[in-house]
Amino acid sequence: MWKQFISDYLSFSKKERNGILALLSLIVFFIVLPFFFPYFIKEKTYDHLTFKKAMDSLKIQTDSTAGFENRNNDKRSYQNNKSTYSHQYNNQPKGELFYFDPNTASPADWKKLGLRDKTIATIQNYLVKGGKFYKKEDIGKIWGLHEDEVQRLMPYIQIHLATNDRIEKQYEKTAYIKPAYTPAIVDINIADTASFIALPGIGNKLSLRIINFRDKLGGFYKVEQIGETYGLPDSTFQKIKDMLTIKNTELRKININTASVDEMKSHPYLRYALANAIVKYRTQHGNFTAVTDLKKIMLISEEVYNRVSPYLMAN
Repeated sequence: MWKQFISDYLSFSKKERNGILALLSLIVFFIVLPFFFPYFIKEKTYDHLTFKKAMDSLKIQTDSTAGFENRNNDKRSYQNNKSTYSHQYNNQPKGELFYFDPNTASPADWKKLGLRDKTIATIQNYLVKGGKFYKKEDIGKIWGLHEDEVQRLMPYIQIHLATNDRIEKQYEKTAYIKPAYTPAIVDINIADTASFIALPGIGNKLSLRIINFRDKLGGFYKVEQIGETYGLPDSTFQKIKDMLTIKNTELRKININTASVDEMKSHPYLRYALANAIVKYRTQHGNFTAVTDLKKIMLISEEVYNRVSPYLMAN
């Protein structure tokens, strides 16, 4: 049985033996072939002297190009700086020039001369506190007035001081002290942009935001509401808080028995969710007898009620 098995599976014909030999020959050939590569592939030789000359030539060209680029960069930098300076200078406010006395000029006169609102407020504050301009050069001591503006205005300054003022200046022994910038107390319900700009840290953009916020609310009922103005840093608010007051507490109110959702949601303290809840409650239960009835609405907490109730009425 075993002899038959070996005879069937391990015996080969002549053609099969030739094929096996050819396959083994190919395998041996490809195994040995890599060992003969060094004999057929010649290693390239490099001319070190030629390579060094090429590198030196490339370095000279690079240095020359870099110098040219640096000169171009310097030229472009000068032109950009010149353009920037020219742009900034051209953006300076320019007004109409005329002869004026800085001791008697009105805010409208300063505005006509091209000064900024904040600089005008500083000049007015200086004059209100008893300060005076005794000579043309004194205008250069005003905080916020740029040197080019001083030079532009000086030829048109005509100072007419009373006799007592001249004597006071003549015998004045103390050195000139630049007045501290202390703006007057501002009534936040009637103040205009110029009044807010006069406050430290408040520019034109923030003053407009405060007034827009006041108009949307219908007026302020406490000074702390100024701190809710969008974009106003708390550090700035804390700095100006003591300079703010409210004398006029009359507010614009919304009638919760007649106002629509659109009318109420435009108020910063109501928005859509509260306005919709108020109108739905009114539709289901009838008109409100008093503003305190809003506390019956689950959406309105005590904190929300205390915040919004000064702007509501139920007539």
